[in-house]
Amino acid sequence: MARNPETLIVTRAEVARLLTPRECRLSLEDALRQQAEGRVIAPGVLSLHLEGGGLHVKAAGLLRGSRTYVAAKCNANIPLNPERRSLPTIQGVIALFDGETGEVLALLDSIEVTLLRTAAATAVAARHLALPGASTATIVGCGAQAPAQLRALLDVLPLTRVLVYDQSEAQAAAFARAMGAELEIDVIAVPDLALATRESHVVVTCTPSRTAFLRREHIAPGAFVAAVGADHPEKSEIAPDLMAASRVVVDVLSQCEVMGDLHHAVAAGVMSRDAVHAELHEVVAGTKPGRLREDEVVVFDSTGSALADVAAAALVYEKALAVKAGRRVDLQGGPW
Repeated sequence: MARNPETLIVTRAEVARLLTPRECRLSLEDALRQQAEGRVIAPGVLSLHLEGGGLHVKAAGLLRGSRTYVAAKCNANIPLNPERRSLPTIQGVIALFDGETGEVLALLDSIEVTLLRTAAATAVAARHLALPGASTATIVGCGAQAPAQLRALLDVLPLTRVLVYDQSEAQAAAFARAMGAELEIDVIAVPDLALATRESHVVVTCTPSRTAFLRREHIAPGAFVAAVGADHPEKSEIAPDLMAASRVVVDVLSQCEVMGDLHHAVAAGVMSRDAVHAELHEVVAGTKPGRLREDEVVVFDSTGSALADVAAAALVYEKALAVKAGRRVDLQGGPW
């Protein structure tokens, strides 16, 4: 077979135009079912510490149609970037390969993919683990991840009221105004986090916190908690007492042991690896049950799976080819 020299360059704006929250969720659910059947290239991760943040590389592969895709995402995560430099916290690139030939099919800006696939994982978990009639949610942290989380949740749950909290009251208020107008539901900025979470069926934490702030007494019976922010060993959102008292489902157990809120619960001596109920793919495929009781608290420890990256990136690539989006280059030569 002759070599195809074209590599597609896809910008963040193009990813946003091409990939919807629902498409991202459905692609991820299909990938998780493949994972449960043992038909994916298992996710791997490499992390480096940087001054003021970190850099990680995550890779995985899956089959879509007759083609095997492999993606490697390289992200820098610098939490102080917005405040000090007016730069995004997360910047990076996803390299998408043909799993058979090794060809570099595409290079995609990773910011939008990361936002959408992280929110898609929350939505998949919520669809399987939250109470079906969940109507009130609290979102903690009103940064770049928060809008994606809310849009994804609304696609799977009948939310009518959303409470939002951020250490910056102005940022929470601005988020509430913008999302309330966009989604035409009640989005309310609140000054007291504990009051909000205790009356919520769903709680999503998407902060860069390095100190756990959500404890057992803050959560109502039957709540579903998606812990999204702890994607680094030094980050922590969910206190060990809440983790130990909950049914815990993780995205990737090996990752959560070293960088998620599970990591901190294990370090505190209140949980072990064996106390984790399931990985998300097992719940999606039905090989392990999800929620067992209406009154139990379920925590989804989400550290970010490379399988979600490749599921989203492959879909963006296929859609870009279909509509002739992106810019084609020959990485071994000049512009194509």
